[in-house]
Amino acid sequence: MKIGIDIRTLMDKHYSGVSEYTFNLLNHLLAQDTKNDYSFFYNSFRDISVRMPQFTSAKVKVVHSSYPNKIFNYVLQKFFKQPKVDEIIGGVDVFLSPHINFLALSPYCKKVITIHDLSFLRYPEFFSRRKNFWHKNIRVEKMILNFDKIIAVSENTKNDLIELCGVAPEKIKVIYSGLAPEYKVLNADDPRLKVVKEKYNLPAKFILYLGNIEPRKNIAGIIRAYNTFRNEHPELSDIKLIIAGATGWRIKDTFSELYASPFLADIKFLGYVDRDDKVFLYNLAKLFVYPSFYEGFGFPPLEAMACGVPVVTSNISSLPEIVEAAALTVDPNNINAIAEAMAEVLTNDNLSRALSDRGVERAREFDWNKTAAQYLELFEEISKPR
Repeated sequence: MKIGIDIRTLMDKHYSGVSEYTFNLLNHLLAQDTKNDYSFFYNSFRDISVRMPQFTSAKVKVVHSSYPNKIFNYVLQKFFKQPKVDEIIGGVDVFLSPHINFLALSPYCKKVITIHDLSFLRYPEFFSRRKNFWHKNIRVEKMILNFDKIIAVSENTKNDLIELCGVAPEKIKVIYSGLAPEYKVLNADDPRLKVVKEKYNLPAKFILYLGNIEPRKNIAGIIRAYNTFRNEHPELSDIKLIIAGATGWRIKDTFSELYASPFLADIKFLGYVDRDDKVFLYNLAKLFVYPSFYEGFGFPPLEAMACGVPVVTSNISSLPEIVEAAALTVDPNNINAIAEAMAEVLTNDNLSRALSDRGVERAREFDWNKTAAQYLELFEEISKPR
């Protein structure tokens, strides 16, 4: 069987949710699959080959086209439905798109798409005009109906596909994402912890948020909750707040909240954090907070749990499904509830240890080998003639 995969998400300079997902999925597919051949596709007018991952396996062919991206997406793929991407890469039996993108495919291959979330349909107010323009133009509700099978990364995303896009339930398969093995509990005397602590000038005790800086993540709510927590627990003034992640869009309110905080001196924004440093940040934190308004899956809470950090996260969208009883879940709109959960974990050693233990155990259930095996099983299933 020949399998084609769109790897345009790997063109990102800094990897976050979907690009990390794609990178891990491809590596585990190649490690497991001993009989199929792969063709990977990306498009870039500029030469970005040095930025792309190097796939050395003999069963992988990487093919790229060199159109300007706007012409390729909005003109060729959207309006003219040419060139057919599966034909560019030499023809395949199954083609996987691991993310929503402009994509023209021939009728000769089976088509699979992975949907990570439908936040842009559920909460368009959280996105910039540019992002909403892109989402509107891609017409995702119509586009995904052209695929033979749709993979949802959670039951919550499956339900959104049914409700918001009218997809038949039998067309959707839920495959949970995996978790990279580097996310784990480290020995307290690991010298790399000290290196990362000094690199980012971190305090001895801190609450951590790690993720993109955008409205959906509710970072302004984290800052307000931290203010409440500090006001109600002056004895815990040594607990600082660290916010890490790449700056996204519509960040004015977040930074307005930051500069208005009476505890501004105790709040630190790190910006984008190197992927290799994330496991050390998690291990150094006393608590991880992630009261997002919406997640299709939610990698950061799971990564933190794998590192033994107690987690406070939202009680809506996919997050309760992913963390189950291994984290405290709260209403993300309730600032007092977030603050109370912070205090509860940081003042109760028994609870903190229990959450840490349960989190490590729950995180073990998310395995990239299992995820890749389910993809391969699906590819085999849909490629069979009917």
